Amino acid sequence: MQFSANLNIKWLILFGVWLVYFSFGLTISGLAPIVKIILIDLKMSHTEMGSVLGAWQLIYIVSAIPCGILVDRIGPRKALFVAAIIMAISGLARSLSSDYLALFLSVALFGLGGPIVSSGAPKLVALWFSGKDRGLAMGVYITGPALAGLLTLSSTHPIFLPLFENSWRSVIQLWSLVTLFIGFFWIYISSHPKSLAIENQIATEQKRTQLQEVTELLKIAPVRIMLFMAVGIFMFNHGLNNWLPELLRANGMSAVNAGYWATIPTIVGVIGALSIPRYASPERRVLILSLLTIAGGCATLFLLSAPGPLLFLGLMLQGIARSSLMTIAILTLVEQPGIGKTRAGIVSGLFFSAAEVGGVGGPIMLGYLYDVTGGFTAGLHMLTIIMIALFFGSVNLKYMASSSQKPR
Repeated sequence: MQFSANLNIKWLILFGVWLVYFSFGLTISGLAPIVKIILIDLKMSHTEMGSVLGAWQLIYIVSAIPCGILVDRIGPRKALFVAAIIMAISGLARSLSSDYLALFLSVALFGLGGPIVSSGAPKLVALWFSGKDRGLAMGVYITGPALAGLLTLSSTHPIFLPLFENSWRSVIQLWSLVTLFIGFFWIYISSHPKSLAIENQIATEQKRTQLQEVTELLKIAPVRIMLFMAVGIFMFNHGLNNWLPELLRANGMSAVNAGYWATIPTIVGVIGALSIPRYASPERRVLILSLLTIAGGCATLFLLSAPGPLLFLGLMLQGIARSSLMTIAILTLVEQPGIGKTRAGIVSGLFFSAAEVGGVGGPIMLGYLYDVTGGFTAGLHMLTIIMIALFFGSVNLKYMASSSQKPR
């Protein structure tokens, strides 16, 4: 295959990574706008729907590390293709579900494909980019799920449901077909000789057993702190991402208006993802992480407001927090001393394995507390407490970094 000599291959690779992450976002965000329809169609409770929304994270917890090992072993190029196929099958299975259990298992299947993307994308960025370009590249590809969420939230009710005669199943099938196409497109554009050469070089550097790698990684104190923070970050992100349209509807909005308002964090998040990581130089990273936790905590308080300026501000702050919390955390993690390019896949898998404990807990917690209390207030208060804990975690990181720099 011949590519244009004027084309910088690393940006083409980044575009491919972005597309795969976009399909990741289509699959996880496709259910949020149609939660109410599915609740009625399949006769499910909010607690059951919360468990469905958290089903793939439940599998993710145990599959993230093996998936990170898989990425390191077969290379991120092939791994991302496998991930796209799994995600497409998960989406198709959802559209064929006839009851709670079938839908739960279909969503859970995504937990075998999602972590491959989550581990493979940072590894590819670490392989192809360095310095400020690495932060920019991380910010670029992380916009994929955000823009996918923007598409699903803003178009499902006004465009695709009417187009498919209010069939939520047909909408999910559409996203699955897009994901399948992206998978084949990725394997095509990533077959450049330079890409294959880099992958082969990394494969020859895998010398240690994966158990040894995990054991040594867990000995690094900042890694342990980042794993703790990963849980809270994903409770915040996944809890609000999955329930936000329904939360807004509970505030009195129509389904269409809730969909439009729910795009505010996504739009703000795209801007934040493209800008914040660029300024997160190593010496500023922990400070920015602390400020993002403050933004997230304020967002959970303002989301309790009725439609108006405070709610708008809360949605903007949510977008700022979710745009870069994960990105800055992963950048901090993969650039810790002792990680390196060869460990980027497995440490990312370790990060997401811990994170998806929160990914499961966030949606379930909000759904359960809704059933118990009849609203989302208690759930949002819990997220506020979690963001306060994350703030102290980032302060601890700063303290450890300062202590390590003092002369002995």
